[in-house]
Amino acid sequence: MGMTIAEHSRRRTIAGPRAAPEADDALFRLTDVIRVYREEDVETIALRGINLTVQPGEFLAIMGRSGSGKSTLLNLLAGSDRPTAGRVQFRGRDLATADEEVRTAIRGREIGIVYQSQNLAPMLSLEENVRLAAWLAGRPLDLPGARLALERAGLGPRGGHRPAQLSGGEQQRAALGCVLAARPAVLLADEITGELDHKSADVVLQLVQDTHAADGTTIVLVTHNEEVAARADRIVELRDGLIAAERRPR
Repeated sequence: MGMTIAEHSRRRTIAGPRAAPEADDALFRLTDVIRVYREEDVETIALRGINLTVQPGEFLAIMGRSGSGKSTLLNLLAGSDRPTAGRVQFRGRDLATADEEVRTAIRGREIGIVYQSQNLAPMLSLEENVRLAAWLAGRPLDLPGARLALERAGLGPRGGHRPAQLSGGEQQRAALGCVLAARPAVLLADEITGELDHKSADVVLQLVQDTHAADGTTIVLVTHNEEVAARADRIVELRDGLIAAERRPR
């Protein structure tokens, strides 16, 4: 059983206060991040004191088994969740203390998020989905721009199709195309190849890599798959809510 919040705080008090980090160019900086979920009298500690930086233009893979804290960490980076303790800074601004309006604006304009389940509007065509996503991010696209985004995703001829008319791999590429059309500074991807066959997964990952190489987009990709993680510049392994290891791909 891990430390409670009180035990963690006592340990920090005994050790003395942590010095404030020096200013740097980190895109994300997480400092002593703890996330506890409570339901009635049951307490679950998802993250137990995470210290992590992500640099602009980096491709970072976060690995770990189910329940290790991967998705919790991604949600904190997205600003869609707040830590129980600690700081989550984006470009020097603490998402933990920012109000909801600010966090929503950052998510909409600077951070793109793709999940295992594609968030596509089922009654809209792919072209309409792309234009809607760009409009919501405050970067409206005309029809040629939407078509170009779909061409980059390898779906140029399918722009008039609805999501249900596509395979699982095509839907995932369409979801990526929608997010990337808004030109986010950061792409957060949560197990985006988890339900795809090997060939479809390879196409999706190649699109992520091409975006990283061509646009310098910062990528944070959550996966339990070593082969997927090997595409990244750096791998962080989580175990029981802690960083167990950091390494470069072989």
